[in-house]
Amino acid sequence: MSASAAIASSAVSTLYRIVVYLFLQVVPKGEAKYLIPALYALYVVFSYSAVPVFSHLVAVKKEVVAGESKEKNGHPVTDVSLSETPVVVPLSEPFDWSSALTTIIFSVPSPIRALRLANLAINTLLLLAVADFVAVPYFDDASGVVYTRVGALYPDAAKIVVRYPAHNATDNLVRLSWRQVNPKATSNDAPWRDGPTTNLTSDLDWVQTVRLSGLWPKTTYEYRFHDANNTLLSYPPEPIRFRTFPDPRLSSGSNFRFIASSCMTPNFPYMPFQGRRLKGLDLLADYIWPPEPSASTAPDFETPPDSVEELEGDRPPPPELRLTPAPPPPEFMIFMGDFIYADVPVYFGDDAEAYRRLYRRNYNSPSFRKVYERLPIFHTYDDHEIINNYVGQGNVSREPFPNAADAFSLYNADANYESPEEGQYYYDFRYGDAAYFVMDTRKYRSDITSEDPSVHTMLGDKQLGALYNWLGKVNQTVVFKFIVTSVPFTSLWTHDAQTDSWAAYPTEKASLLAALHTVPNVIILSGDRHEFAAIEYESGDVGHKVLEISTSPMSMFYVPWIRTLRPHSAEVVNKTVEDVIIAEDGTKDVTQYVVEVPREKVIKYIGEGNYKWASIEVDTSDYQHPVVNVEIMIDGKPAYKLEVTGKPVKMQSSTSVGALLPSSFQSMLDMIGLKPGKWF
Repeated sequence: MSASAAIASSAVSTLYRIVVYLFLQVVPKGEAKYLIPALYALYVVFSYSAVPVFSHLVAVKKEVVAGESKEKNGHPVTDVSLSETPVVVPLSEPFDWSSALTTIIFSVPSPIRALRLANLAINTLLLLAVADFVAVPYFDDASGVVYTRVGALYPDAAKIVVRYPAHNATDNLVRLSWRQVNPKATSNDAPWRDGPTTNLTSDLDWVQTVRLSGLWPKTTYEYRFHDANNTLLSYPPEPIRFRTFPDPRLSSGSNFRFIASSCMTPNFPYMPFQGRRLKGLDLLADYIWPPEPSASTAPDFETPPDSVEELEGDRPPPPELRLTPAPPPPEFMIFMGDFIYADVPVYFGDDAEAYRRLYRRNYNSPSFRKVYERLPIFHTYDDHEIINNYVGQGNVSREPFPNAADAFSLYNADANYESPEEGQYYYDFRYGDAAYFVMDTRKYRSDITSEDPSVHTMLGDKQLGALYNWLGKVNQTVVFKFIVTSVPFTSLWTHDAQTDSWAAYPTEKASLLAALHTVPNVIILSGDRHEFAAIEYESGDVGHKVLEISTSPMSMFYVPWIRTLRPHSAEVVNKTVEDVIIAEDGTKDVTQYVVEVPREKVIKYIGEGNYKWASIEVDTSDYQHPVVNVEIMIDGKPAYKLEVTGKPVKMQSSTSVGALLPSSFQSMLDMIGLKPGKWF
């Protein structure tokens, strides 16, 4: 027993607390779940083996001892000796709070029992917090969660997901009923109509996706559920509303908004008793549907005049009254992968239930429910829906893909748009003057550690062919083209991105990028890196520029100290630039010369933030000046805005009249049996 044990105890405890903090608040690395219990055990051993030595706690008792009397030089002398005996005595001075605080912070062993117990309690609570974070995904299996959401939307149809478990039964019949809604009306007297009936079974985890057909373009509907006896079910408490997409053949310009992000897991950064919270989704819900201010918090100001002319004189209105038009409400959200983290912080196995449990847990989150009950969501997947850095190699039987794909299909993919190839996860869709191609970047990617690098593929032949066909189809038929890839297209991210993103597939990337440069107004959307970046791809003197917006995480970790994005690529292209000099007489002298510019360069980069999403507004109402306005939200606050000016594209005229009909006339046609499919 020595002071060295006290030093070891303090060092181990401090290291333990640092590792716990990093695990619960910074990055939940799986290795820490083994290191943390080991450090805790070492702390207990050292702390109770140490006897702290503090000189100010040791008093020296001095005693004078008289010995025998002796004669010296004829005089009697008594032999007196001084005896020193160390005695531990209680502290007599007032309690030193600063010293106690240091003891608690650095876990220094103390002779004061209360401080020793306080250190033990703190470290034990930290261990319990780690156990809570690790174990909750397993024990909170959300087996009873009931939910519904809207997936793919069409001008005349909608996909709807429902989960309604039946207890003590093998199946459960749930029927959907629906009706048209006039959003401006205060009440709705329209009759309910019978929709499809779902046969929910335990084998499919009580989940099913149905297609509701016979709808009208750009029309609001609502739905609810009944049981087999036609009794209205208690969920949802209020009917769920959605709005169908516009007829794509109606060339009238469009102005809409959508949300894009990726990567989320409940309760990270960790907070006690918040196991079902996804804070990023709470912030997103407040962003899309701001809570109404109460009377006590509403600002005290007079109602501004209805027009500028009502202001005094001809002066412009003050800045506080110069209101910019509010952006349109979001029509949908694209979630770009890592919807669950099957292997973070613990991989509970590759059986079907292990994956399904994590999807149920997310849909059981009150934070997520605020969003998916009001906003249609389209999905792709990435590695953490399967296992970290998964490489499929086109082998759908390779473990753990089958069970991971089963859960992804049930909960997310079945509600997406149909793939050009049956049974695949890549798909495309259109909204107004914008078209989307959503990639599958996991199933077909080849192993880059083998074979000839020139034949490495991210997408596989069929998917790549479907993408090229889509590019040819939308080149001159829509204004903006959005390509969704779960991993970044840019090669500027370093470290593991060099093997897990498109940087690892340079041949296929180069050929695809060459094709994208021939198409105007291409914007790539990506996630995965838990950071935000806007990347510009330069084409040189021929072709069109390409923009990439990479946004994540929706609600997950970011690394605060390490930055892995290079500002530009080493590869360059030649670009002709002009210098224009205007003489005094008004003549212009134009000088052209060629410069080398980076093939890829960063426009904006923001690494910080646990909660990020992109709000993207597409405005083609003026075909000569189409624009995309990008707003990046980080931790619930605006962090960056970018206006992308598109090139005009001549649109084809429409042969459709269905989208032009008023809702009242649509309802009358419905009543006599004329469905919208006859009109477009």
